[in-house]
Amino acid sequence: MRLRYSVMAASIPSFYLNFHQIPRKIHLNPTLNISKFPQKPIEIPSIGGICKRGSLSEAFQSLSELFKNQSRTQFSFDDAYSSVLELCGSKKAFWEGQQVHAHAEKVFDGTPHRTVFTWNAMIGAYVTNGEPLSSLELYREMRVSGIRLDAFTFPCILKACGMLKDRSRGAEIHGLAIKEGYISVVFVANSVVGMYTKCNDLNGARQVFDRMTEREDVVSWNSMISAYSSNGESMEALRLFGEMQKANLSPNTYTFVAALQACEDSSFIKQGMFIHAAVLKSCHYIDVFVANALIAMYARFGKMGKAANIFYSMDDRDAISWNSVLSGFVQNGLYHEALQFYHYMRDAGQKPDLVAVISIVAASARLGNKLNGMEIHAYAIKNGLDSNLQVGNSLVDMYAKFCCTKHMDLVFCKMPDKDIVSWTTTIAGHAQNGSHSRALELFREVHLEGIDLDVMMISSILLACNGLKLTSSVKEIHGYIIRKGLSDLVLQNGIVDVYGEFGNVDYAAKMFELIEFKDVVSWTSMISCYVHNALANEALERFRLMKETGVEPDSISLVSILSAAASLSALRKGKEIHGFLIRKGVVLEGSLVSSLVDMYARCGTLEKSRDVFDCIRKKDLILWTSMINAYGMHGCGMAAIDLFGRMEDEGIAPDHIAFLVVLYACSHSGLMNEGRRFLEKMKHEYQLKPWPEHYACLVDLLGRANHLDEAYQFVKGMEVEPTAEVWCALLGACQNHSNKELGGIAAQKLLQMDPDNPGNYVLVSNLYATERRWKDVEQVRMRMKVNGLKKNPGCSWIEVGNKVHTFMSRDDSHPQSYEIYFKLSQITEKLSREGGYVAQTKFVLHNTKEEEKIQMIYGHSERLAIAYGMITTPEGTSLRITKNLRVCGDCHEFCKLISKFFKRDIVMRDANRFHHFKGGVCSCGDFW
Repeated sequence: MRLRYSVMAASIPSFYLNFHQIPRKIHLNPTLNISKFPQKPIEIPSIGGICKRGSLSEAFQSLSELFKNQSRTQFSFDDAYSSVLELCGSKKAFWEGQQVHAHAEKVFDGTPHRTVFTWNAMIGAYVTNGEPLSSLELYREMRVSGIRLDAFTFPCILKACGMLKDRSRGAEIHGLAIKEGYISVVFVANSVVGMYTKCNDLNGARQVFDRMTEREDVVSWNSMISAYSSNGESMEALRLFGEMQKANLSPNTYTFVAALQACEDSSFIKQGMFIHAAVLKSCHYIDVFVANALIAMYARFGKMGKAANIFYSMDDRDAISWNSVLSGFVQNGLYHEALQFYHYMRDAGQKPDLVAVISIVAASARLGNKLNGMEIHAYAIKNGLDSNLQVGNSLVDMYAKFCCTKHMDLVFCKMPDKDIVSWTTTIAGHAQNGSHSRALELFREVHLEGIDLDVMMISSILLACNGLKLTSSVKEIHGYIIRKGLSDLVLQNGIVDVYGEFGNVDYAAKMFELIEFKDVVSWTSMISCYVHNALANEALERFRLMKETGVEPDSISLVSILSAAASLSALRKGKEIHGFLIRKGVVLEGSLVSSLVDMYARCGTLEKSRDVFDCIRKKDLILWTSMINAYGMHGCGMAAIDLFGRMEDEGIAPDHIAFLVVLYACSHSGLMNEGRRFLEKMKHEYQLKPWPEHYACLVDLLGRANHLDEAYQFVKGMEVEPTAEVWCALLGACQNHSNKELGGIAAQKLLQMDPDNPGNYVLVSNLYATERRWKDVEQVRMRMKVNGLKKNPGCSWIEVGNKVHTFMSRDDSHPQSYEIYFKLSQITEKLSREGGYVAQTKFVLHNTKEEEKIQMIYGHSERLAIAYGMITTPEGTSLRITKNLRVCGDCHEFCKLISKFFKRDIVMRDANRFHHFKGGVCSCGDFW
């Protein structure tokens, strides 16, 4: 009993030391004041009994009296210190504990005749005080002084080896325990097992455990179960727990906690519930440690109902109990429940600590609850928690998610300590919220600080460079990644993505090919690159290869490939993707269902768009907007307006995009009054400030209706400076209605405001050509050439079979080119003979001979696509054509005649809208 000091003092729960820093201030508890030597013996109560009562002041007073009134030989030096140190640990009185330890050192140094008991006590004190090197140095002195070790020496020095992860020295001491015959002592063997587990040598620990002759001590089993559990070997931990039960050994609190911790995820739910049943069977009362472990386990399983039930059934709760439930809600995405529980926690008088603050900050961030987030931030400041690194990082992330970059920067700048997470989170927050320049500024500071870059930081900087269109910087970062050998898949995918955004398709493709193990993100990045750069055929081909390699597409890749099919009006491809979604049981929601509606609309099948729209019960704003847009592009203006009204009746408030598409629908259906009404409604009823695109829509609407003076007055009276889009809309209307004066004003303004857009030069050139101002036309074209700009050539495509065929104007590259031109001449001849068709050369805006103008019209890309379709499809089959430019007036008339004399319905999508040609009539009513 005399040497229980070394064992008992070492048993102070380690989590006290791990989670609470030693305060550097005087506590309200009395400081220890011990005299050097005693005077006269008096009768005093046992110090052990006083410590059991839990009074620190009485314990210190008693220890002081022992020194004043008794000789050292009359009381147990180690027993006294052991009892007081153990009480300090239980009361978390670490400053007082250090005082006791310091006094013990002085007494030890002043002791002339030291026994093994005294040595053990002092070695144990060093271990307890977190000084393992000092304890091993004292052990070496003990050996040199010739003091023979006893069984109680080993637990302390083995624990010191474990704390230092010094396996070699621990193995030496293990050998000494065998040599001295102490390895058969249960607590020595347990200490050896503990040492090996702390040194991450589970095999060594298991060998000692298996060789133990007496394995009826529950501590031995606990050591091994805990070791396996903490090292991620859950199955072995649970197997040992099962063996322990078969051996009829009664588990204690530590056994249950270790076994419950081994149930690391929902795959262990059966074993976890078995252990829970064993807990209930073993006793009627579940102590707080086991209850906390049960809560944490059910939280890992995603069973927060069970976790909450255990919490509410607890008689005694500590901070860990509250935090386990709170963090469990957050980890399982139950953010509303987390906030409710937090308020319940405050109402119950439980003060949130560091862990609780971090959890509730995360929940507020995920919910976008700025008010609650700022409230917890204020609480953290008030209670001095904001200086903690983890809290600071969590607050930075929260404000980033709130898009409050100023608040985020303030938190970041006030952090006393910053780690790589702090820098990365702040840089990512700026990059994701459009503060690209600030992100690069912080990145330069990182370089100056000499901090090593991680994958997340480089990914964020790539995003910032993308936002600022810094191609050279992206290449520099790419070079840095190669030099540092950072072949991380996330970075490789990011490089592909950024090069695609910049239009460097070749760079993106080369980078993609260099990726050894491509995941779904790699494929999606490359597909998106092709879609973004109008290479829809290449995107579809890449999607085919992706499926062949066995990579399952995700929702993002499916949205991208639906966009590719839509841009080509490739209905068959679109239907294939829709079928794939149905076969895989993919839930149609969010951007995926909106993309499906858009795909069918852009492929010319408005009915299928509506079918998909109608089958979705819970429709969000994006889905409503997609369907309104579908009606608009097909010239169904009134249907679009009716659907907009239904959306409002459902309680869904329109945003800027919703108003833009309904104005677009009005524009393409000539609904002038309705268009004016929607612009006013937007401003006054919904308090939305119109974008330039909204004004451009109304100008286009007025212009198409030949209300050019009103359109010009509207432009001059705009609340904001008219943009290039507005002048472009006015210029297009002036060209259609041959208004030279306004057209000249609009042309001048347009080229001043947007001199780098080749489409603007083409529009101005066409205006001059209709007025036969050929010198001005030549000047505009020369200016384009000097600026390095090129006109987009006319291009049309048609889907036949399972392939999309593309045609340029006057194209002869197709393998069936001869047959196509022969068929086209037959069509033209019949339409001229039976339909009175005569080419309208006024639509050829070139200064050339009449015969050449006719040949140029005959070679328009949409005619080649129609001729090919008539060669390769059965009579009466509808033809679906897509063109990248606005269809000219002559080709429009040509298509109407084909639909009448060849009984072929034609669905054509040009740059402006859809045209449904049937029986000699177009759905646009010649208004496009």
